[in-house]
Amino acid sequence: MHMCGRFSLELDESKEIWDIVRAVEEKHKAIKTGEIYPSNDVPVIYSPDSDDIDYDAMTLGFHGFKKGQLLINARSETVTEKKTFAKAFKSTRCVFPTTGFYKWEANKEKFLFTEQDSNAVYLAGFYKRFEDGNRSIILTTAANESMQQVHDRMPVILPKEFIDQWILDEDFAESFIKQRMPQLVIQRI
Repeated sequence: MHMCGRFSLELDESKEIWDIVRAVEEKHKAIKTGEIYPSNDVPVIYSPDSDDIDYDAMTLGFHGFKKGQLLINARSETVTEKKTFAKAFKSTRCVFPTTGFYKWEANKEKFLFTEQDSNAVYLAGFYKRFEDGNRSIILTTAANESMQQVHDRMPVILPKEFIDQWILDEDFAESFIKQRMPQLVIQRI
């Protein structure tokens, strides 16, 4: 069962995403682009101080319960009840700027999912400070009609205009994870 952990950062496809990646690189280091995997450092939009919105690089995946295990997804339906996730979801939400995400069908065929009317796809998540720095996780929800033929889960996708609210407003975030997700464009890779 493949979870939602691989996404694309194709900078030539989206000026919007290119600008975010460049802003992160100015502060830190080069960001891997192309196909992104769990454990990579990825650009995120977040709030360092509960007021301002900023960009940073964070490792994709929380440390798991066993050595070497990575937790890359949290189910939106249970995120507020799970000890591992509840506090971070409540207080340190973030957004992953992408140009789409990948899923595999049971027969190992790979698909790219993108938004119908934008080259940018914003995935909702949250982060937590570990001894080795901030680590981030992607929220998932039940797949809608555009995803169901490939997978039964999909990332929580945020419209660009809700990014600040997602990060700064806990009530908004709790209500947003119950919303229907947009219909996506599916491409066999």
